Amino acid sequence: MTEYANDVLVSADWVSERLDEFQSDDADLRLAEVDVDTELYDESHIPGAIGFNWETDLQDQTTRDILSKEDFEDLLGSNGISEDSTVVLYGDNSNWFAAYTYWQFKYYGHDDVKLLDGGREYWVENDYELTDEVPEFSEVDYDASGPRESIRAYRDDVENAIERDLPLVDVRSPEEYSGEILAPPGLQETAQRGGHIPGAENISWAAVTNDDGTFKSRDELEELYAEYGIDGDSTTVAYCRIGERSSVAWFALHELLGYDDTINYDGSWTEWGNLVGAPIEKGN
Repeated sequence: MTEYANDVLVSADWVSERLDEFQSDDADLRLAEVDVDTELYDESHIPGAIGFNWETDLQDQTTRDILSKEDFEDLLGSNGISEDSTVVLYGDNSNWFAAYTYWQFKYYGHDDVKLLDGGREYWVENDYELTDEVPEFSEVDYDASGPRESIRAYRDDVENAIERDLPLVDVRSPEEYSGEILAPPGLQETAQRGGHIPGAENISWAAVTNDDGTFKSRDELEELYAEYGIDGDSTTVAYCRIGERSSVAWFALHELLGYDDTINYDGSWTEWGNLVGAPIEKGN
């Protein structure tokens, strides 16, 4: 994967060759499956993988926000993850919630974190080893060095992007982007209004991955975003509904292409679509 800007992806073969290490109590290597809940994990998962529930483990339960620094430290330390651990994350839906968790790891300063290319589906469909045994690791102390605000977008950043005509990447479906629907079918509608942030381009999160869920080549990613005038020369804001799909785009732009001034608006449409006075556009 040296064609990418950063060494942030590992293959299924790479993980498979290290299953004994991932199952060891030694904190050097840790593996975690991240989904919106743990239903799939409970059925089967990669041997040695910890199961993180995105809704309850990686979100503050009293505010609509990511974990506090203290809660992040407690979560990692209680699962045997140290600041020096190499952590590999994977999940369903081509790593939606794993990419979000990757971004949260980076936000709190954990540099040695990677995604399993292709995620859970690739592992399962290619008949790699699975288990239903839940690992137990010794607790360790974890001291986060973040937060690193340079990779996170807030309302002010979005307003600034609108005012300065900076790139905004809406990774949702065309129907969500146009305002026809508020959420993907079957998922909770979390906004009062439909549409998109003024000036945003609709570039699906799925456009950065192949049919098997693995990421496209660097050249393909560069070409994809260049069609919309995005080349890394200015701040680019990625958003979706709740911040997980936009994390996939952020990962492609910031980590694979090396566009360091890319920021993830994790408030996304859940925040913007409910704000009083915030401008929106409808249609394609």
